Amino acid sequence: MVSDPITGLEMELADMWQRGRAQARTYARAIHPKLDPALYPVLVILNRSDAVRMSDLICTLDIEKSTLTRQIDAAARLGLVERIPDPDDARAKLVALTPEARTKLTTIRNHQIDRWRARLAKWDTDDITTLTALLHRLGSSED
Repeated sequence: MVSDPITGLEMELADMWQRGRAQARTYARAIHPKLDPALYPVLVILNRSDAVRMSDLICTLDIEKSTLTRQIDAAARLGLVERIPDPDDARAKLVALTPEARTKLTTIRNHQIDRWRARLAKWDTDDITTLTALLHRLGSSED
């Protein structure tokens, strides 16, 4: 155990992120064997909405437009996303999951939720609520 709480926190978060990246690789392969795991977070965000503006994805993911364009192009070639007209801006396109991709992502998310329920089955509900609030607070804090 580390005596400095900030160092301990950083180590735990780094370990969690590493496990998360490993899981993202597994989930990416479950969606499509040729899917680059770097695209998995994009698909997760798209699964939360019907369609998303590229500019919103760029802000959310904090990546360059050219990088996102390449990722969306790759996902489109795999049949996972489609570009649709933006009803609010005739010049713009929205990005949406294809029905097949949405089904696969929903199945994966349901599996993830089931795993979390099993892992936290013996936890007190208040502890889970507190952990959720603290993680939100940490994620929302400014650098």
